Amino acid sequence: MRLFIAIEFDEEILQALTKLQSDWKVLGVCGNFTPVQNLHLTLAFIGEYGNPNFISEVMNSVPFKSFSINLDGIGTFRDIFWAGIAANDELSNYVRRLRRALAENNIPYDRKKFSPHITLVRRAEFNRSIEELLKNPPNGEMEVKSVSLMSSTRGKSGMIYTKVGGVEVN
Repeated sequence: MRLFIAIEFDEEILQALTKLQSDWKVLGVCGNFTPVQNLHLTLAFIGEYGNPNFISEVMNSVPFKSFSINLDGIGTFRDIFWAGIAANDELSNYVRRLRRALAENNIPYDRKKFSPHITLVRRAEFNRSIEELLKNPPNGEMEVKSVSLMSSTRGKSGMIYTKVGGVEVN
């Protein structure tokens, strides 16, 4: 099972992100746009792992309280266009505790430095100045009250993400 831990977005954030995607299409961006149902913020990418229940147990062992996140800026990683999340100590501290718990329980995960971003377009192509795309970053804020353990499977039209566990604020 291909797994990752993520924050799923509320309607306000999803609307801001899909509006940005629409604006980019009008400006001439081409590529594989992330479908609205797949927009998320990855906290830890685990990859192939056969025991999602154990990961959920580990997630539940990490203290979690709600915090808010804000959209902040847009940018690119080579041919990936993304929206950012504002610097946030509560988010960073939670991710650090979560990843430490995964490591202590021998659950493998991608150890790249946490760089909070939401992938909006993969294999992006844009023939004009990238500065045009950076002019109107999305706005949005939400209270994070849950973190999801997600599975990723390849479907006929791309990846299908399914929640298989997680934690919530009581």
